[in-house]
Amino acid sequence: MSVMDGRTRPGSDLAGRYGMLTAMVLAVLGYQINATMLSPALPDVIDRLGTTTAAAGLSQTLFFLMAAIGQVTLARLSDGLGRKPMMIVCAVILIIGNVLCVFAPSIEIFIVGRVLQGVSAAMFTLSFLALNQLLTPAGFGKAAGIITAINGGLAGIDAIAGGHIADTIGFRGIFVVSTLIAIAGLIGVHRAVPDMPPAARDSKLDSRGVIALSLGLTGVLVGLAQGSTWGWTSGLTLLFLIGGLAAMVAFVLLQRSGANPIIDIEVLASRRAWPLLLTTVCTLGGAFGAIALTIPLFSQDARVGLGLTALAAAVLFLTPIQLIGVISAPYTGRIGPRIGWRRIVVTGAVCNVVIFAFATVFLHSTWVLFTALAALGVTYGGFMLTGLNGLAVTSSPKDKPGSLSGLNGACFGIGASLGIAIASALIAAGSDSQGVTEAGYTNAMYAALALLVIGLAAALLIEKPAERADDTGDAGDDEPQLVLTHH
Repeated sequence: MSVMDGRTRPGSDLAGRYGMLTAMVLAVLGYQINATMLSPALPDVIDRLGTTTAAAGLSQTLFFLMAAIGQVTLARLSDGLGRKPMMIVCAVILIIGNVLCVFAPSIEIFIVGRVLQGVSAAMFTLSFLALNQLLTPAGFGKAAGIITAINGGLAGIDAIAGGHIADTIGFRGIFVVSTLIAIAGLIGVHRAVPDMPPAARDSKLDSRGVIALSLGLTGVLVGLAQGSTWGWTSGLTLLFLIGGLAAMVAFVLLQRSGANPIIDIEVLASRRAWPLLLTTVCTLGGAFGAIALTIPLFSQDARVGLGLTALAAAVLFLTPIQLIGVISAPYTGRIGPRIGWRRIVVTGAVCNVVIFAFATVFLHSTWVLFTALAALGVTYGGFMLTGLNGLAVTSSPKDKPGSLSGLNGACFGIGASLGIAIASALIAAGSDSQGVTEAGYTNAMYAALALLVIGLAAALLIEKPAERADDTGDAGDDEPQLVLTHH
């Protein structure tokens, strides 16, 4: 037996662990298809619930916002209470949220269901932490690539199915499918995922920090999402935005002075943490805001868009990135431990900016847009998503292994929520009496591109492994080493 960063690992790779990996895949897929399958069905949600584009955008914003909050809280709780119990909690919450969305009579109940579904996003971070605790570095890389592949959906099949369901029986059928998968994942986690000793002795959670972070994220993101509807200078918008920023400042102060912070402020301020988190936020904000909201709405807009059906839009613009991502993410997981997770992230960030620039300029060209999104299957679905997860797990401080990875997982939700909020606000602002104008979609795409450029700049600032002399005990992600410790 060998020990890495104080965590016991078996000497074997993935041998004998495929039942466990399958259970984790089902568990994360139950959450993920609520994002990928629903995207082409958003127009159907608006129509059947008699709501607006802004309200539908808010439901997406809150979905990813709660994903951020859930990952911070449940990942840190799992350090002391165990990975498996928290995974079971996630699955149960997801099932409850799905049932609410299936029977939702109004947009308000639908939003409550989406909020609960969002919390279950912590299943991704919990799976990465469990795999890192159970497997060798090489085995973790392979398994992390497979789990990351699910982050884009089920090889595009779910996007096609979501479009077909939206065109036929309506959006509610999507949540029926998600519920069945979530139940299978719950059973699989209970039976196949082994019990693991707590990774940290202290299971206390900084409740004040969690509350401040939750209020801060909610204020800023809801304010951005609803600003165009409420009015950017209205008292309600300013209350959310200013209150949210104040809560974020309080969060930083609490982390500096608290006895048991979510993450040490010194770690958060280091170049191994904040540039990584900023890269994740901007990458998800740029890519997801366009992929999950702007492009699905634009492609189905018969007045100024491409005028496609939900099924056609899913096949052309969602399926390629997911299908290619399923192939590229596991491959990235294999090479990541060898060439370095940071190098993977920087390469992906550069390619994403170039590809997205083409997609933005040639938005009305169906086949250029199709080709660009297919290429993102490699650079975004493979390199970025896998690299960011791998870098976060391997860079976490050994005494709180769930801290940095949990915050990075939260940044996936924050970024996606921010991207949706900005896209929704710009699309709504670019509307006239007849509906969304071409300028609304174009502005949303340029905003997404700007976020990706900021993400690239942040990626270049991430500390190189050779520069790091920290408490993780390894020489950097370029050359992973096992460090023996004695208990």
